[in-house]
Amino acid sequence: MIEVSTPGKLFIAGEYAVVEQGHPAIIVAVDQFVTVTLESAENVGSIQSAQYSSLPVRWTRRNNELVLDIRENPFHYVLAAIRLTEKYAQEQQKELAFYHLKVTSELDNSNGRKYGLGSSGAVTVATVKSLSLFYDLDLSEAEIFKLSALAHLEVQGNGSCGDIAASCYGGWIAFSTFDHQWVNDQAQKQTLTALLQATWPKLMIKPLTVPKKLRLLIGWTGSPASTSDLVDQVNQSKEVQKNAYQKFLDDSKMCVETMITGFDSENISLIQTQIRKNRQLLQQLTSLTGVTIETPALKKLCNLAQTCGGAAKSSGAGGGDCGIVIFKQKSGILPLMSSWEKEGITPLPLHVYFYGKQEKNESKR
Repeated sequence: MIEVSTPGKLFIAGEYAVVEQGHPAIIVAVDQFVTVTLESAENVGSIQSAQYSSLPVRWTRRNNELVLDIRENPFHYVLAAIRLTEKYAQEQQKELAFYHLKVTSELDNSNGRKYGLGSSGAVTVATVKSLSLFYDLDLSEAEIFKLSALAHLEVQGNGSCGDIAASCYGGWIAFSTFDHQWVNDQAQKQTLTALLQATWPKLMIKPLTVPKKLRLLIGWTGSPASTSDLVDQVNQSKEVQKNAYQKFLDDSKMCVETMITGFDSENISLIQTQIRKNRQLLQQLTSLTGVTIETPALKKLCNLAQTCGGAAKSSGAGGGDCGIVIFKQKSGILPLMSSWEKEGITPLPLHVYFYGKQEKNESKR
């Protein structure tokens, strides 16, 4: 049996701008996981996820294509990852086989509500990784990222694929997305093998060194948000306000690049300053587009953090889900957690996850 676990993610800075090629974000992998187990089977395979139903969805093959025995299914990301990874496997002269694939997720709470930790990205990466082992494909991190990104965009249609990068590489990363149009064009012209080996224009995935005294705290407002819907709304608005949107992109790029310098020089104060600046930029984006990024609950989360000495902002698309706080040291964390809990905000006991090792922050009491 093959078992693969991939971490969820949280955006630290650069949201919304990161969907445009060449505009960086900072993302962190966290120690809540999607796990895919895969067992060999004969004649018929299955896909099962407790997230949707305890009953497996059965499948077979027709002309080397995976065919489900029901019309509607909730496994779109898994299926896209299977299709592309098996297409690559065939290019490597591998014979396709049957298997039972099971997904379990820690990226939702006990009621199945999402924390905003990138479950769709994590399950895509876990599926690609498990099939890479199953078919003995020996894929590199970069190739796993590219296969997973292609699968994810096939389903979602928008987004940066930063969550894919965090699930692939772990730890803290600086990321900017690739030229999507170039990739789409090349996908029509060359083999999948050649596309994975090619250099994708504008793509940047850079592991960051974290200052020793930096502390990350994460709060959850209890209101799940749809990233793809919010990104769609911003995309519709940006066409009307092109000049103002371009200024947002330029300011975000400068902010995140300065924050990366803060990581490189281990300057926590500089990182905190840019976190506060990025929060202001997202508030300006709300004024520009009318899309609510910082909800009242997220505003309360951030303001309480400020009073305790932290630098805070919403994480990801906003509209609910999580906020993040950067501290210089432990002091201020416990008072903030108590203040949050009084306001119905849940401190999440998450740690930064590195493949092969685990860095502990002070989120856990």
